[in-house]
Amino acid sequence: MKLILVRHGETIWNQEKKIQGSTDTALSEAGRAQAERLSLSLKNETFDAIVTSPLKRAYDTAQAIARYHDITPRVEKDLRELNAGAFEGLSFPEIKIRFPDFIDQWMLDRGSVVMPQGESLQGLQNRVWPVIQKIMATAQNALVVSHSFVIITILCKIQNLSLSQSSHLRLGVASKTCLEVNNGATTFLALNDTSHLNDT
Repeated sequence: MKLILVRHGETIWNQEKKIQGSTDTALSEAGRAQAERLSLSLKNETFDAIVTSPLKRAYDTAQAIARYHDITPRVEKDLRELNAGAFEGLSFPEIKIRFPDFIDQWMLDRGSVVMPQGESLQGLQNRVWPVIQKIMATAQNALVVSHSFVIITILCKIQNLSLSQSSHLRLGVASKTCLEVNNGATTFLALNDTSHLNDT
């Protein structure tokens, strides 16, 4: 099967470099333009399913893509972003000042350390992966619209990487990562592709 993993377009909090987590932020004007560029780049793809996080920034990106396909996006609540708890709405410099001990823990063990009042990357992966397994079992070609940490945990699982190795993975807004999965073997066709945004 072919699986395309899409990160939502930009929000105001992305511009301001604030942690969004499960906060339901909307696409900015730039983000809506990015979603349109992204949707045009996927116009000629064939999908059996378009599956999306329920958060507005992802859902509206999925809707933009779905306009060119005769498919209604299916919402999966477990594709929502990592619950960042007390960090939501803060910038990284603010987190370093307010939660210095957490940063030390995060650097040592990204996978299991739990966000204050939130969840861990391992907890996120545990709720996301069954959704992906179901999609791969029921579709020949599927598009998933979600969030940075969600997609990173999926990529770690597919590659049998520890979540502690996730620090080298970066996903731009409105990016697409394309995979072919056959008999348990995965081939990357594109990783963090944002070439469709070059003119924006």
